Order: sequence, then C-alpha cells, then structure tokens
Amino acid sequence: MPGNVKLVCLECASVNRVPEAKLGAGPKCGTCGTRLTDGRVRDLDLSTLEKAARSDGLPLLVDFWAPWCGPCRMMASQFAQAAQALAPDARLARINTQDHPQASTRFNIRGIPALILFAGGRERARLTGARPAAEIEAFVRQNTKLSA
Repeated sequence: MPGNVKLVCLECASVNRVPEAKLGAGPKCGTCGTRLTDGRVRDLDLSTLEKAARSDGLPLLVDFWAPWCGPCRMMASQFAQAAQALAPDARLARINTQDHPQASTRFNIRGIPALILFAGGRERARLTGARPAAEIEAFVRQNTKLSA
C-alpha cells in the first residue's frame, strides 16, 4: 500500500503497517503495544533480527556486542543517544553475540563492537569499533536517504 511503512516489532516480531505520516506520532505494535519508533535501543534475538533486516521499511542499525567487551559497554550510551537523534526515521537495536553466537556466524562478525546497517531488505554498510553518537548518526545518514 502506498504511504505505509512495514515495521517488525522488535519486541514480539509481529509485522505492522504504519502510515508514513504517523511515524513521528509514536505508533504502537498491534500485537503487544510496544512503541515502534520511540528512539529506544531494543535487544534482539537472531530470528527477530533476520525478519526485521529482511522486511523493515525503515533503516535498521544493529550493534553486535557482548557484555565482556569494554568498548561495547563504553559505546552503549553513545548508541542510545544516536537512537534518540535518528528516531523516527531509523531504528537502532543490538544483539548480544555471547547469548546468540549464531548471529556472529550468520553475519560474518569478526570483531565487536560491529555495526551493520540494513535498509531495503539488505545490508547497506558496516562499521567496526566503538564510535561516538555523532559518528553513528552520520554513518546512518550517509548510507541511507535520511537528511540531517
């Protein structure tokens, strides 16, 4: 349907259709009621990640991290700031590679933190290493059609 964006709920993995004009109004998942574009970083499992990467209508930036990784923990607050700055035009999520080691294999992760940007059903770009919020935001904007 023209004018609608398909969004996978990052909490329950349900697919939602949201009118583009309502993205900034805090749309909620029709199944679980979670806000879909609230600027919060969501924790994912591999199946939800694959579903969202394949079918989301908004850019999705995923942080591959682990709790034992110092740079990953340092970057967490910066990643959350970038999520707020990019909402509602892009969504940010993360996947714990210690709890979901198959994600590292599936997406060929060689070092963490690693950021992968998905848009249009495919991987658009990668970035490795801890980054400040402004650099994360610029990375998403440069690799998608989002304006500053």
